[in-house]
Amino acid sequence: MCELLGMSANVPTDICFSFKGLRERGGNTGPHKDGWGIAFYQGKGVSTFKDAAASHHSRVAELITDYPIKSNVVVAHVRQANRGRVALENTHPFTRELWGRYWTYAHNGQLSDYKQLPCGQFQPVGTTDSERAFCFILSALAEKYPQGPKSRPQLFAFVKKLCDGLRQQGVFNLLLSDGDYLFCYCSTKLHHITRRAPFGLARLSDVDVDIDFTRETTERDVVTIVATMPLTCNEAWQAMTTGEAILWKAGEMVRRF
Repeated sequence: MCELLGMSANVPTDICFSFKGLRERGGNTGPHKDGWGIAFYQGKGVSTFKDAAASHHSRVAELITDYPIKSNVVVAHVRQANRGRVALENTHPFTRELWGRYWTYAHNGQLSDYKQLPCGQFQPVGTTDSERAFCFILSALAEKYPQGPKSRPQLFAFVKKLCDGLRQQGVFNLLLSDGDYLFCYCSTKLHHITRRAPFGLARLSDVDVDIDFTRETTERDVVTIVATMPLTCNEAWQAMTTGEAILWKAGEMVRRF
């Protein structure tokens, strides 16, 4: 399996603290040593960093850990390969353009019969079940909304139905973003926490690091973190249930499916 990490914030925020914890699970405190990736939305653009090496040993991951890239939406992933060889093209997150927007996706799980999923114009580059499922979702969206959706929350309700179908083929936990919204779907394990004033001290579970958010934030900041398993040991994370989906925007919950 793999582990996911996502962020939705109402102000440009760096994810150095959370990524530091996730990075440890990529070959040190966890078995997810087959590559990693992270995507930062900045305006209409997205900056993506990937490496087929374990994040714990990656010099690129070291850069991301220490360099505070500010973003409102982040999607990250550490991989334990089960479908597709260890290679850069099979490393999450994956990004495609649809309706003049970059869509970014990461998946945790394993699907059966995934090669039968129709992809239309969105063809996979690698050989993972994850990327093919992403192409299938985008193809279904393009077919249902050829001119683009009038309501993006309504669009994500349709994505939820697609995820329900994919969950019948195996384990399907995912993060999906168009740069404004962060959509998360739980098949087996996914947790979230929203930090807002009054802020406090947070301590990572996988490495002896803590941070006092009162020194890093303002009273108006709202930051939601989504992760496969809680990254801190002294905060109250909320566990999602099987078949549940949540849509976030600017750190706030827009809709729970």
